Amino acid sequence: MHALHLLSYFVGGALLMNAVPHVVSGTMGRKFPSPFAKPSGRGLSSATVNMVWGFANLVGAYILVGRVDRFDFRQLGDVVALALGMLVLGLQLAWHFGRLNDGSGPALR
Repeated sequence: MHALHLLSYFVGGALLMNAVPHVVSGTMGRKFPSPFAKPSGRGLSSATVNMVWGFANLVGAYILVGRVDRFDFRQLGDVVALALGMLVLGLQLAWHFGRLNDGSGPALR
């Protein structure tokens, strides 16, 4: 059962990392790609859509990290699972948006 808790923390970390650009863009009043844009993940969504999507990611992260079992910052396995989820999705987002910003895709402005 502990493996499922670690998986929950990994996915929770990924959701937490995904919330960052959406919440930041939303609070800055800037458009940013979201799953609801056309085309999905490339087109730009409004600041409001991004704020709501970012908040939904935060709620999901809270449920997966804060409500599944008992996440303990003193347990190395718990922290590593959360950090790996954040790192893996953070790298994927960096590569994805890096391609969009280098001229081969739509600009994020």
